Amino acid sequence: MAVLVRIPTPLQKFTKNQSEVHAEGRTVEEVIADLERHFPGIRERLCDERGGIRKFINLYLNDEDIRFLNGEQTPLKDGDELAIIPAIAGGGSPLA
Repeated sequence: MAVLVRIPTPLQKFTKNQSEVHAEGRTVEEVIADLERHFPGIRERLCDERGGIRKFINLYLNDEDIRFLNGEQTPLKDGDELAIIPAIAGGGSPLA
């Protein structure tokens, strides 16, 4: 299954500065494994030492958060889009 994966700027150093790549897999987990095969080192940035998606990484399948689907086991089909979105944290005073 060919899936379009949107890569955030901080991870583009792994994808030769590409903001979008294609990957193969029937599940999100398989797509991450395929990304690692083609772009070594990217999995470590996405997954923790137990293999789960890091807490500060959000993955959206066709604009839906995979945490509200089946997580890493979320099934994919040809033409799906998977966006990798790093969480943004910050502080400061609210806008007045």
